Amino acid sequence: MRTDSRLSRMLHVLLHMARQDGPITSEQIGVMLGTNAAVVRRTMAGLRQAGYVCAEKGRYGGWRIGCDLNRVTLLDVHNAVGGPRIFAIGTDRENPDCVVEQVVNEAIFDAMREAEALLIERLGSVTLAELASQFDEIATQQGYRFPAH
Repeated sequence: MRTDSRLSRMLHVLLHMARQDGPITSEQIGVMLGTNAAVVRRTMAGLRQAGYVCAEKGRYGGWRIGCDLNRVTLLDVHNAVGGPRIFAIGTDRENPDCVVEQVVNEAIFDAMREAEALLIERLGSVTLAELASQFDEIATQQGYRFPAH
């Protein structure tokens, strides 16, 4: 099963942007993510609409962080990039005639609701600032120099 990596990819980009002195172009982000600039612009559009990034036009333009990292959670980013449902597990039919299938569906629905609520709660409790702080701590310990990609 193919996974949707928009959240992790955009978190990666946002943390890079937070550590850049200047703007970063869609082309640079595309190289970083192994995709093309058009895909980057489409994905970044949701982040721009939410106010998390801003785009500067012109020769020295590009994308910049447009928000306070302390106020934006992983869930906010997930929602901004149009993330899919948290889980894609489902049932064959929503309203089966078979009583066995009804019992199975109910068990799956209950487990999925609980798991989704827990994941949403966790994503909503972690800010971009916390991720940036974790990066800074590890980078300092390892003598890591932030690459321009």
